Amino acid sequence: MAKKHYWSGQYYENVIGCRISELILSSKFNKFSNKGLIYRIAGGLMKVLVTGGLGFIGSHIVDGLIGEGYDVAVVDNMVSGMRKNLHSQATFYQMDIRDQEIETVFRTEKPDCVIHQAAQVSVQHSMENPLYDCSQNIIATINLLNACKKFGVKKFIFASTAAIYGVPEDFPIKEDHKLRPLSFYGLSKATCEEYIRRYCKLYDINYTILRYANVYGPRQSKDGEAGVITIFINQLMNKNPINVYGDGKQTRDFIYVKDVARANILALTRAHNKTINISSNKETSLNHLIQELTVHFGGNKDIKINYLDKRPGDISRSCLSNVRAKTDLTWEPTPEWDLSGGIAETIKYFNLNN
Repeated sequence: MAKKHYWSGQYYENVIGCRISELILSSKFNKFSNKGLIYRIAGGLMKVLVTGGLGFIGSHIVDGLIGEGYDVAVVDNMVSGMRKNLHSQATFYQMDIRDQEIETVFRTEKPDCVIHQAAQVSVQHSMENPLYDCSQNIIATINLLNACKKFGVKKFIFASTAAIYGVPEDFPIKEDHKLRPLSFYGLSKATCEEYIRRYCKLYDINYTILRYANVYGPRQSKDGEAGVITIFINQLMNKNPINVYGDGKQTRDFIYVKDVARANILALTRAHNKTINISSNKETSLNHLIQELTVHFGGNKDIKINYLDKRPGDISRSCLSNVRAKTDLTWEPTPEWDLSGGIAETIKYFNLNN
């Protein structure tokens, strides 16, 4: 696919195939509303810096960006990211984003937009070591925001989480729901959101905050609650019992990773200064999830399920509204990647990479 270029001056109908009246000028960018592309007056390729670009979600974002023709740089400390996830056309820096040397990356790459995916994402680890969680999430985000301010970044896209809502009062959960995180992980993400809003208002940077539901799909680690689908698939592939904490009636909102990646790419040109849930808008109980997985494993009725004690801090229900995503981001889940389709793709990946 052709690269997405910026244009330094004249716009020609025979080049892009749009009328001049379709060209919209903003204080930050020139953009074509019907193409979803951004153009910088200074000319050149649109540069996107992705933190955590070797990780589960970040690597899918990088793949999508390059597939759409963007110029991409990746920063990853490789604590959990894997080099095999690196796209061959992305420029890679192995670096901790808390390091002041991150300015070297910004000075060299001159990114127009930053998609910040790097984070400490384990609820359990945040409770065991809140100082580390704070450093990896809050301090790292502030360091990035300082670099964005210093080097004139136009847009900052942040990966937040449903964990900031805590125990919900209303369903599906809307973005204006009270924030009452139960874990230090949820608290650190909520704190990052506030820093982003204040920085971006003070220093004239556009932002979009995306609050993810339970993301699953290829390249996901089997560790952590957010990876429950991958954990169950791994247990089934190894013919081990499935361990369920609680009675299995607890619900989650599962969203396929490539839909999450697409939401980030759309946010480059849309939903400026908005906070948006990225979700399926559907509740799925763990018991129903196991039934769905059983179908994909040949309908084996001999699968053993161990129902264990409920873990402290686990909520009984979770379902995020995606109405704002549909209206402000013009995003919605891909029908082919509903729970059944997404599980099929995930199993295929693990069969090929086992």
